Amino acid sequence: MKIQLLAAAAVLLGLASAVQAHGPTRQKTQQEVEINAPADKVWKAIGNFQDASWIPVVEKTEGQGGNEKGATRKLTLKGGGTVEEVLDTYDEGKTFHYRITNVDVKVLPVTNYSSKVTLTPDGDKTKVVWWGAFYRGYPNNDPPADLNDEAAVKAVNGLYRTTLDALKEKLEKGS
Repeated sequence: MKIQLLAAAAVLLGLASAVQAHGPTRQKTQQEVEINAPADKVWKAIGNFQDASWIPVVEKTEGQGGNEKGATRKLTLKGGGTVEEVLDTYDEGKTFHYRITNVDVKVLPVTNYSSKVTLTPDGDKTKVVWWGAFYRGYPNNDPPADLNDEAAVKAVNGLYRTTLDALKEKLEKGS
């Protein structure tokens, strides 16, 4: 009996160590904005995968494949750095899903990032939802502060919020 209890305790301790030793967990976030503009106008501003000029940090977009599944684009950012992406789904019903295929974690502290942008019309207003799922920039245990889960979520939320607010302002001013 004593040996069985010791064995059970060892197993539990081993499980506790295994639980503490797990790697990162997939993070998910979502930001949204309501824009006082019809969905067609909002879609015209953001619906071309080959034109990411609606994202304020993007200086230039180069790509190929248009809006077809598998289309690619390379975003050159104003502060330096690039982000390479591929389009997974595109629906003229005003939604698209893409993922990052290459980014330096110093530019965006994430790995295995995928995202979806959806427009929902409501008369002369449009709700834009930008959803993302990703892992932190450091895949091992004990990440540095700039590559941990919190830094990844903060960076993505900041990107989404800044972009959606700028889009709202631009479209509501009539641009």
